[in-house]
Formats: sequence, C-alpha cells, structure tokens
Amino acid sequence: MTSSEPTPTPDADPRPVLLEVRDVVVHYGRIQALHGVSLVVREGELVTLLGSNGAGKTTMMRAISGLRPLTSGSVWFDGRDVTRVKPHNRVSDGLIQAPEGRGVFPGMTVSENLEMGCYGRKFASRAEHRERFDWVLETFPRLAERRTQVGGTLSGGEQQMLAIGRALMARPKVLLLDEPSMGLAPMVISQIFKIISEINETGTTVLLVEQNAQQALSRSDRAYILETGAVTRSGNARELLADDGIRAAYLGVA
Repeated sequence: MTSSEPTPTPDADPRPVLLEVRDVVVHYGRIQALHGVSLVVREGELVTLLGSNGAGKTTMMRAISGLRPLTSGSVWFDGRDVTRVKPHNRVSDGLIQAPEGRGVFPGMTVSENLEMGCYGRKFASRAEHRERFDWVLETFPRLAERRTQVGGTLSGGEQQMLAIGRALMARPKVLLLDEPSMGLAPMVISQIFKIISEINETGTTVLLVEQNAQQALSRSDRAYILETGAVTRSGNARELLADDGIRAAYLGVA
C-alpha cells in the first residue's frame, strides 16, 4: 500500500469515507494533547466523538479544520490528504465547522450572520443562493422569526441554532459540530439534537463532538470515546450507550 491509498475500513460498510484522521499527534508546547488518534467518518453518517472536559475533543476538531498544526499524522478529506491545506481552503472544499462557544457576530443581524457562512463559497446562481438561505430558515423557524434581530441579543439556544445555520449556508460535505449542547437548558438541548438528526437525515454527514452521552449516542451511527487524548473505545453508538462502563462514566448510572 502506498501512502496515498485510503486506509482499509474495519467493517463492510460500502459507503465511501469522507473524512479520515490517521494517527494524529498534537502538542501544545511540551504538553501532548492528542496521542495518535485515528477515526473514520463515512458519507451520510452521524459520528460522535465523546469525552469529558479536557479529553482533547476541541483540539481534535481544530486539527481537522486546520486551525491547529499536527506534530505528526494526517487528515484526509474526500479522498485527499489535506494535512497542509489552509483552513479557508478546507472550508471551500466543504469541511465546515460550527465552533465551540458558537462564535456568532453579536452586532450583525441573524440574516447577516447566515450570509457570512457562505463567504467564499460560490453558488451557481442567485436563485440557488436564495434557495439555500430559505432552506436554513425553514430548518430553524426560530431564526426566521428573528432574522432582523442582532445575534448578540439571542438566547443561548438561538445562538447555537444560528451557529449551525451559518455553517449549513456553506453547503458542507462534512459538518463538524463542537459541543452544541454546552451551556444550554435540557429542553433546548433536546431540540438542538433533534435538529442535528434531521440535518443528518437530509444527507449531510456529521461529526459531532460532545460530552452529553445520552443525547449524542442515542442519535449517532457510531462513536469514539476519547480519554486524555487517546481513543479508548469505538463502535456502534447504541451498543456503547448500553455499555455499563460508559453509562457509569458519562451518565452516572452504576
């Protein structure tokens, strides 16, 4: 096998691999944050990277997006090694992240925030652009109600919807969601995860970073468990949710 060939996947799933992380190591100075992490996301999947605070989840997302340089390893997207591709070019190729903390533009309206999501992404026509914009508002009716309201005045849940909607405006091939439930009330968390499932069901491939095990694993196809910068478990998400050790660690259920 040459270095340019895709890594064989561990099962018989026929769907093509859209995103593959191979033996990624990341340091912050002398501190090693990721210890040879590997994962695979196939077309149409919803895959969760589950871990507690400090496990390295956000570092993994930043490495995938190109915002954090790798010490070693590689990132492959849509059959191409993008390890040295600049972050904005990964976005142009369809690798789109809704970051931890939402990162909305507080002084811009909801509509303006959404339009920023497709900055640098070309549409075939104005009609196609409008169709995408209308689809995002249909997906998030709350945003449609508040389209002239500035982002900084939205509730936490509404800002999370706006962050996801802005990412969707860029027509992602793979949507990276970093801790979408952080700081939200339980009822809002359920609503956010329902929307994520619906987005995935429309055909968008999703890599979800979370520590809310119940919501994430119950809606995912597969999952990886990240602990202190290393993958310790992986497999079918529902099977992992039923695992006593994972339930004890993440759900407080003995």
